[in-house]
This record gives sequence, structure tokens and C-alpha cells, in this order.
Amino acid sequence: MKTLTFDVAVIGAGSAGMSAYRAVKAHGKTAVLIEGGPYGTTCARVGCMPSKLLIAAAEAAHAASEAPGFGVHPGPVRIDGKQVMQRVRSERDRFVGFVVESVESIDPAERLHGYARFISPGYLQVGDDTQVMAERVVIATGSTPQIPPELRGLGSRVITSDDIFERDDLPESVAVVGAGVIGLELGQALQRLGVRVALFGRSGRVAQLDDAGVNQSAIDGIGADLDLRLNTSVVSARVVGEQVEFVSRDKDGKERTEHFQYVLAAAGRTPNVQNIGLENTGLQLNPQGIPLFDSLTMQCGNSAIFIAGDADNDRPLLHEAADEGRIAGDNAVRFPEVVAGLRRTRLMIAFTDPQIAVVGQTSNDLKPRQFEVGQVSFANQGRSRVMRQNRGLLKVYGERGTHRFLGAEMVGPRAEHIGHLLAWACQSGMTVGQMLDMPFYHPVVEEGLRTALRELKENLLKEEDAIEHCTDCTPGT
Repeated sequence: MKTLTFDVAVIGAGSAGMSAYRAVKAHGKTAVLIEGGPYGTTCARVGCMPSKLLIAAAEAAHAASEAPGFGVHPGPVRIDGKQVMQRVRSERDRFVGFVVESVESIDPAERLHGYARFISPGYLQVGDDTQVMAERVVIATGSTPQIPPELRGLGSRVITSDDIFERDDLPESVAVVGAGVIGLELGQALQRLGVRVALFGRSGRVAQLDDAGVNQSAIDGIGADLDLRLNTSVVSARVVGEQVEFVSRDKDGKERTEHFQYVLAAAGRTPNVQNIGLENTGLQLNPQGIPLFDSLTMQCGNSAIFIAGDADNDRPLLHEAADEGRIAGDNAVRFPEVVAGLRRTRLMIAFTDPQIAVVGQTSNDLKPRQFEVGQVSFANQGRSRVMRQNRGLLKVYGERGTHRFLGAEMVGPRAEHIGHLLAWACQSGMTVGQMLDMPFYHPVVEEGLRTALRELKENLLKEEDAIEHCTDCTPGT
């Protein structure tokens, strides 16, 4: 048994772990990066990049099928599933290769391959033959796809976002369980590539949208070519021959039995914190077994242990994981003088068609009399109609009194770009008036944003209750 000593130990070599390691090294301290699985981040290997490769193929197929609407007739579309998946894997491996190169460029003396477990707060067991002593530790262990109990007996017939991209060919049919971003993106992409897909969501919401109108617009838009079964639960699923017998129950209690080649579990991801010896750290844990932590400093309680990325289950997105890792690494070095780091404005994007974006605060985050709303439908928005992508709804929120822009929810064309503009405006503390002073070209989809902002400004300027404007309302005047 060998014992190694470092200033900081980082458990996990994903986006958060790599950021934490680099932050520690930038301070001139020693650090060890510990990884038990294959190198390559969730984003590069099984998340952002391979899913967008599959979506890009689906968009090409959909564009060809939509071309007659412009008077262009390309002929029958033929989808070669093996070629689609070969490109997905090839390009995915290229992205993963860049990450692996980055990890392998680290001094071998500062990286260990093996699963780490706490023996005590500053003492880790790595594999069978190595122990690491480090006064400060960053937990960046990532997450694993969650498989609902009713699907666990399906063996190889249940697949997740972690293994779907390893397939050599497209499946014939898939039941997608989960109406979050992953389920919607993969479900719609597979359907557009010729796979028979039905998507099942336990609630009536998609992609965690808060506003009922935007949510319904997303359902209408995505449901135009994807079989959405919302407010539907899975009763049972069992393997029968080469198929899965899948029984579901809708909100009215009606059961339906169908057969699919596979079931795709897209019901969320579980933080990898269950087998790392947290019981030996003295940390307080939440009901899900995750250490209680400060989201501005990433510190767990008052300890010298920090947490970042998917492991904390706060904002499981790549840019957030990178920020959290940097903050955790900085504060691990500074401990006990930890400081709040920069947490950027919330930004979530779903690469569906139409796209979905959530920025900053939404109506559920705000008090009823705190804000006003402006909105626009893309049904008759000029550029959207030109592109035959005139579906969707945008709602923007502004603070009463200050007129500060607070956030937005959107489903519609070019949401990935509009979402960025809105996130920048929100983080900059801009008012609605200042946003309207910015240039808007013609004809662009962003003109729809201007329409929504104009309505928001009008609503913010409406006369408020007299008491709010009274300059001298004291008794007797």
C-alpha cells in the first residue's frame, strides 16, 4: 500500500473536475486528479456532442421532407441508419479524443486511475493499493442515467443516453420514458430518422417549463411530429421475445399495451455520490444523499470538502459544471478563507424543433406583484414565416419599479441564439428600455423579441396603484 500526499485531491476528471484541477494548479499548489472510469467528459462522450450529432442528422432528413413546402422536390428521402450512427460515433470519438489528450497531458504523478472512497475527511482510498492524504478535497464524480424501477427487468432492452450512441444502427421502435430535455431531443431526433417513437411523460410539463402558455406551445410544436403521451405513467414493461411489452396508463386511467424494440430511459440522472464513503466525512447530507453545500462557494458545510458539477445535482449543464469546478478549486486553495464565485445567469436550451430556452428567473421564481410580462407569438413573425418555422411563444419578465429585465421562457425558432442575447442582458443588469435601445436588423427572428419587449415596457409603465405614487399621503392632508 502506497500513500501519496497533495494539497488538494479532485475526485472525477470530467468538466467540473478538470476545471477544479486547473484552478488549483493556477495557484501553484499540488493536486491529484482521480478517475475511476474512462477519460472523456459526459458532454463529449454521452451528452452534448453525440446528441447534437444525432440531431443534426435528423434535421437534414427533416429539411429534405419539408422542402416541397418551398416548391423544392428532392425526391424520396432514404435514411441509412448504419451510416448515421457511424458518423455520430466517429465525430463523438474525435471530441472525446481532445478531452483525453488534455487529461493525459497532466503529469502522471498527479493523476490516478481508480475509484476513490473517503476513509476520513482528508484521507482517501483509491483502488486497492493507494491511499491519498489531502487536507482539501473536491468531489466532482458526475452522474449516471436513472432507470425507473419498472424498467429494471428489461436487461439489454432498456437503453440510456450513456449507451445509445454505441449502437451500430438505428432501432426500429423505441418507447422514450421522460419528457425532459434529453427525452425530447433524442425522441424527436429518432422519430425524424425513421424510428417509430412514443414519448411518455409523468406530468403535463416538458423540459421543466414553468409558464403554462409556453409549455403548451412547446407541446403543440414538438407534438406536431412526435407522439407525446403526457400525464401518462408506466404500468409495466417486460421482454416478450425480441420486443418489450409496454403497458401505460393515461390521466383518465385508461391502459394501453404496445410493443417496442427498446425502451429509452430518459427520466433524469443520479449523482454519483452513493459509494464514495460520505458517511466517513461527517458531512450533512440531503434526503438524496448529496452533501449540503453553498452554491456560491461550493463548500460543503464548514468543511474543507467542496463539490461541483453533476455530483451536486444543482445545474447539470456543462458551462455550470466548469464554473462550479473553478470556484471549488479556487476555494479549496483559499480554505478556510472561501469567497463567493461568479455564478452566471441561468441559461437552459433544448435543441428540439422548435427550440426551447429558459433564461434567468421565470414566473414561478417571482412574487406575483414583483414583475410584469410581455409576450410574442411566432405564428405571424416575418422571418419565421419566411423560413416556415413560424411556431412558438416567447414571454419576457421585467421588474416593476426598476424596469430591470429578469428572465424569459421561450419555444420557437433560433431560441439558442435569442437565449444567449437575453442571458447577457440579464447578467448585465439591463433595463427593458436599454434592451430596446439596442439595434434590431430587418428581417430577423429577433424582431419578435423586440415585440415582446415593447409589450413588457408598456405593461411596466402602466399606472400603478395610487398609493404607490402618492408623494404625501399622511393623515390630515
